[in-house]
Amino acid sequence: MATKDPTDKPATLSAEGSLLSTARSLWVYMWPAGRPDLKLRVVLAIAALVVSKVATTLVPFAYKGIIDGLGAAAKGNEALVMGIAVPVVLVVAYALGNIIDAGFQQLRDIMFASVGQHAVRKLAFQTFEHLHRLSLRFHLARRTGGLSRVIERGTKGIETIVRFMVLNIAPTLVEFVVTSIIFITMFGITYLGVLIVTIWLYLWFTIKASNWRISIRRDMNESDTDANSKAIDSLLNFETVKYFANERMEVERFDRSMEKYERSAIRIWTSLGFLNFGQAVIFYSGVIVIGVLAVQGVLAKTLTIGDFVLLNTFLMQIYRPLNFIGFVYREIRQGLTDIEEMFKLLGQSPEIIDRPDAPPLVVTGPVIRFEDVKFYYDPDRVILKGISFEVPAGKTTAIVGPTGAGKSTISRLLYRFYDVSEGRITIDGQDIRDVTQASLRAQIGMVPQDTVLFNDTIAYNINYGRPEASMDEVKAAADMAQVGPFISSLPKGYDTPVGERGLKLSGGEKQRVAIARTILKGPPILILDEATSALDTKTEQDIQTALDVVSANRTTLVIAHRLSTVINADEIIVLRDGLIAERGTHQMLLLRDGLYAQMWNRQREATEAEEKARQAANDAEGFVKRGLPAAE
Repeated sequence: MATKDPTDKPATLSAEGSLLSTARSLWVYMWPAGRPDLKLRVVLAIAALVVSKVATTLVPFAYKGIIDGLGAAAKGNEALVMGIAVPVVLVVAYALGNIIDAGFQQLRDIMFASVGQHAVRKLAFQTFEHLHRLSLRFHLARRTGGLSRVIERGTKGIETIVRFMVLNIAPTLVEFVVTSIIFITMFGITYLGVLIVTIWLYLWFTIKASNWRISIRRDMNESDTDANSKAIDSLLNFETVKYFANERMEVERFDRSMEKYERSAIRIWTSLGFLNFGQAVIFYSGVIVIGVLAVQGVLAKTLTIGDFVLLNTFLMQIYRPLNFIGFVYREIRQGLTDIEEMFKLLGQSPEIIDRPDAPPLVVTGPVIRFEDVKFYYDPDRVILKGISFEVPAGKTTAIVGPTGAGKSTISRLLYRFYDVSEGRITIDGQDIRDVTQASLRAQIGMVPQDTVLFNDTIAYNINYGRPEASMDEVKAAADMAQVGPFISSLPKGYDTPVGERGLKLSGGEKQRVAIARTILKGPPILILDEATSALDTKTEQDIQTALDVVSANRTTLVIAHRLSTVINADEIIVLRDGLIAERGTHQMLLLRDGLYAQMWNRQREATEAEEKARQAANDAEGFVKRGLPAAE
């Protein structure tokens, strides 16, 4: 039986929680299950750290020996040879101790690099996977730029926390304990008392000042997220900005967010200067007290000059990790702030989830059935008020109606982007809520009104329908969608980049690529969600021919705005205010002279007016080319 990776369940933590609880939450990243190689690296990193700390502790004693040895050598010529030999050896030992310290610190970082980067990758993977599990409702409300910034800062924050907590906090505490033992053993309780008071005041001030800076950091993060969101939103809507000549407005809107970021960043640097200065005042006040005590000891002959140097060396060695503790605490607190939003994101529960042990959908027809389906986002605003219909296997059913009648909601319910509020939807008798989402969506192909392509090649976008398909199958699908000759005429052919959201292609070209993608997928169920409503009449007719090829022998649900595209449907369902107002074939509905007939007549008149305008424009162009005056 496979063991579930504990990191598959996102850890939850609060930015206000203790470091200990944070360490427990993040332990799965520091000691990753199923990765003995990374666990070995953690052990080796800690071992390297221990060796480094041992060398750090012994170095001051070598320094003390050098000073005392040189002092002894200066007392008389009879001890000169021996007095010189000892300091020389200790100088070498002092240098070697520092080399060992530096070397094993670097070895520690090298050993732990893989662990830290694996933690970053694991959390980024979880977040990205979780985003794809969240509901359509969440993604309709998201800000893409802000979301990308949250993920970017969060992954960096997790690396900071994992690295510092494992390799810095615990070892530094051990070093403090060892130093305290040396102080009380060699110099007495008074020295230790001053050291403890100094360290306590230093840490207290650091924590208080760092907590103050966290609120500033949050403001800066919010400004950064807002600025990034506005920038990406503006660039994604580049054409709209140009249509309305609003470049200056967009720049000023972005600059207002950056102005807030600038103010917060200035406050961050100012507060850092205050923090660093305060730390220095507290620590060096302690150094003065210990230094005065040591001078008195030397003068009273209870301490040697080497002891004085030893004390100062230990103080300087304590200051380095102590100063680093301040930095580590600030980084961890800032890291917690940075990952706070990411963990909130991971804490978002998916609205649509598979039931435990849900089986895959088994398709035999397929027959789609809506049984008294009601749906609402808010109980006070019901979208579908109880509709029932069936799409027989291999047949085409069209859904038409005025804007806001609930047409596109039907396709979203069938894809299970939302669950029905009441009633049920079945495919071959299976309630779609009882089967896995992956198997359901694998059986459905969608050609939407707004075709958005990936910023990659045409081949990649068609191949997206079935990634394992061969290039020959991709080309065959393109030919069926009547886009093959166009692609072949391009200089780079199928390797032509389509640009952001496919903007390098025309609306008709994008739609054909989307149709080819669906053809390659080869689903038994097809949804055409107003697939031609945004196209001109000529392009619509060409696309409709390709759609007829795709829908042949497939159970097809057509969501239509232009009624000319559904006249051959086996059944047309007319929605009005979330209810079925009429149903039947095209001819039956025209004879009934109801809502459908009214919509048909309005659209026919609009089409005829459009054709007359186009013909008049063509005639005028013909007169101009022949040098004749245009017809009045």
